Amino acid sequence: MNTELQGEGPPSIRSSDNRVDSHISVDLDALSNLFAAALQREGVSGFAEASITLLDPSEIAQLKVQYLDGDGAATDVLSFPIDGADCPEESAGGPSSWMVGDVLICPAVAEAQAPDHAGNLQDELALLVIHATLHLLGWDHVEQTERQEMWQRESELFSELSGTPERNPWLEADYRHDQSRGVGPTP
Repeated sequence: MNTELQGEGPPSIRSSDNRVDSHISVDLDALSNLFAAALQREGVSGFAEASITLLDPSEIAQLKVQYLDGDGAATDVLSFPIDGADCPEESAGGPSSWMVGDVLICPAVAEAQAPDHAGNLQDELALLVIHATLHLLGWDHVEQTERQEMWQRESELFSELSGTPERNPWLEADYRHDQSRGVGPTP
């Protein structure tokens, strides 16, 4: 493969559906394309790779406990940065490939929270991909200022890449509601 051409496009996305119970229909190709586009909009070059995996609630809950000292409840999305947004070799002037990180999504949790958050499953999944992308690139929402900045960028990316969600998920009341349910964006 010609690396000059590879570096000019969006990052490469590896995707997999590891759900045992896949009764919820998800267009994994569309989510992968959205993920690649969001990474590219955030300045990640085509030399980068990332992965997106769909999981059942029990599996994502187990990973949340294992890696984040979670409470055992399923969550909607987990983000695991690996090499980050900038590859050291590329920054030094040489093209190289690297793994930005992994995104794990639970469609069952997304489907349950969608009516009260982004409005429908498609919008909720798109929001989770964008949210996880920003986490991979170092964004956070623990402090109110960080949250406002991250939500603003999420809103901009969502608008650019997916249009307008059925419901506005960036309301402060939604954030408090999500935290009280034990679901929502993973810190």
